[in-house]
Amino acid sequence: MTMVLYVVKWDIHPDKTEAYLKWLDSSIPRTLAIPGVVEFRAYRGAVGAPQIIATYEFADVASWATWFMNEDAQKVWTELHTLGLNVSADLWNTSPNVPAPIRPRG
Repeated sequence: MTMVLYVVKWDIHPDKTEAYLKWLDSSIPRTLAIPGVVEFRAYRGAVGAPQIIATYEFADVASWATWFMNEDAQKVWTELHTLGLNVSADLWNTSPNVPAPIRPRG
C-alpha cells in the first residue's frame, strides 16, 4: 500500500503561547474536515527543537495535493506562520524497499 506522509515541524512563538493554544483548538479540526486525511498525529519534542511535529497521512500524492490546496488548509498554514517559528514541512512517499510496516515478532 502506497501512503504519503506530510510532516510539519515548528516551535511555538514564546510571545504568542496563549494565542497558539487557542488556535490549536480550531486548527486541527479544520484540517481534518478537509477530505483526504487518513490519519493525524502530533508530537512534542522530548529534547530540543523543534517543539512540535505533526504528521498527516494520505492515500497518495493526489489526495495530499487536493487537501493541501484547499482554502481552509491554506488558512491554517498562514496562521501557523504567524504563531510559530521555524515552520517547515516535508512530503514523504512510502519506501519501495519497505512498502509496509514491519513489526517485531512477539
